[in-house]
Amino acid sequence: MTIPLWVLLGYAAWTLLTLLTTIGVYRWSHILTGRTAIAEWRADEVQGTEWYRRAIRAHQNCLENLPVYTAVVVVLVATRITSPILDGLAITILIARVCQTLIHLSVEQTNVVASLRFAFFPLQLICMVGMGSLITAAASP
Repeated sequence: MTIPLWVLLGYAAWTLLTLLTTIGVYRWSHILTGRTAIAEWRADEVQGTEWYRRAIRAHQNCLENLPVYTAVVVVLVATRITSPILDGLAITILIARVCQTLIHLSVEQTNVVASLRFAFFPLQLICMVGMGSLITAAASP
């Protein structure tokens, strides 16, 4: 299995881990202790603590970029292109995603912290665009 495929698996695992260890634990701890009924959790209402709302946004951030990275990897696999540069870009994407999520979850969001957290987002985009460009260049006759 190639590095970009391993990164895709890691990205999916990170997304699930984020969901389970934040939103899942928060909701189920409230449900099982009787503080909230299971039917009270609604996607269309602001609920929970500020940290819980950040956890929801952090999970959504993972979900927003996972399909884009998946599309890049599908094309990469279909074209059978391999490169150490592509591997490095893929690894950078996963590291940046993990850092962005951890900053979102672990630190109160001041302007400085939000700016730092946001810096990891364009890094991921640049890597994905770079991967797409390298694939396009290598696959062109």
